[in-house]
Amino acid sequence: MQPTASACRLAAACSSGRRQRRRVRREATRQGDENSSSWWTPPLDAKAKLRLAAKGSVAALSILLALESGIDHDLLAPVFGPDRVQVASALPASGGAASLMAEEDAVTTIFRENTASVVNITNLQQGRMGGSLDITEVPVGTGTGFVWDDKGHVITNFHVIKGASDVKVTLIDKNSYAATVVGFDEDKDIAILTLQGVNPRDLIPIRVGRSGGLLVGQTVFAIGNPFGLDHTMSSGIVSGLGRVIQSQSGRPIRGAIQTDAAINPGNSGGPLLDRKGQLIGVNTAILDPTGRGANVGVGFAIPVDTVRGIVEQIITYGKIVRPYLGITLAPDQALAQLGRKGVLVLDVPANSPASGRLQPTYRSLTGIVLGDVIVAVDGKPVEGSGDLYGCLDALKVGDTVRLTVERGKGSREEVSITLGGKTTTFES
Repeated sequence: MQPTASACRLAAACSSGRRQRRRVRREATRQGDENSSSWWTPPLDAKAKLRLAAKGSVAALSILLALESGIDHDLLAPVFGPDRVQVASALPASGGAASLMAEEDAVTTIFRENTASVVNITNLQQGRMGGSLDITEVPVGTGTGFVWDDKGHVITNFHVIKGASDVKVTLIDKNSYAATVVGFDEDKDIAILTLQGVNPRDLIPIRVGRSGGLLVGQTVFAIGNPFGLDHTMSSGIVSGLGRVIQSQSGRPIRGAIQTDAAINPGNSGGPLLDRKGQLIGVNTAILDPTGRGANVGVGFAIPVDTVRGIVEQIITYGKIVRPYLGITLAPDQALAQLGRKGVLVLDVPANSPASGRLQPTYRSLTGIVLGDVIVAVDGKPVEGSGDLYGCLDALKVGDTVRLTVERGKGSREEVSITLGGKTTTFES
């Protein structure tokens, strides 16, 4: 088989490159420079060349060998074209270790820059220790929180400070401060504290990001104080979005972030951060099939967009206003035992938005008469109280809702109600 013109040009270029390299080395020897050959990289061994040939094309291998032989870029360009040679020349050397070090450095930077914003919270309640009859403050639990601003506000979960007679907050410098509860939203498991007697210069607020643009698969980091250990970090990814979890009040928290970053007891109330070190959520719960508080890789965080609205409302106005129907609901199990879906109206207080529009459950001489059963809100099916609360969360005070109810012996009716406002006010 006759060699092609390209092969001939390549052979000539390789020969020219070898001659050029020999001339340079002879010149360096004459000048007595012992280190002059240090610029020269030893050629690849035979096995490495065979591996490259098996993985790539013949043309790619030819370019690699030509570059190894010291051929000038201008000699190669006429043979394979300037584009291919440019790409081959620009290929970086393998830097696996360097890349790993850079990634580790980014993670350690996130930890270093945010630990000063993360605090330890101790729930103190009055009780007796041992056999003593004296009443004293006893630590009943610990959790995590983070500095929101330079005015001394700290954010944590409501369940971390629930029932506390006093709350102690410890900063990274090990100094502890008494904290008062500014306000809370039990339905969203968020509480706002303010530190007493702290120097604002000792506070480093966390950088608040956004949760609206999160995607499944993004890297996240959780910082907290699990099992009483001081400032630990775990990493993972966003495993899911839009999850629904149950708050301490029994109402659902919608839009929760699911992550496989380890969230253990003591991490509650701590920050969930993105790769930029910005707050995207507040760690609040784990899925624990064992019932022992063990992490199984399914944790949940309240999205920061939800947290921001609650915190700003409480700090600015000292209260929370939520839309409500003004009814008392029966437990979901009551209807489930009857094989029915929906929400049973147990009571309708006087002067509530639903007064005179919905019928309550009552006892008659012949037994219990069931009240209205709400089966839909604005056309959306309601199978339980979680669905009803979810519909209300998307509305605001003054909105009119159309309820579909089953009344009496199963007849369906449409009832329109204008939502009132339920205000929870906190003392300043």
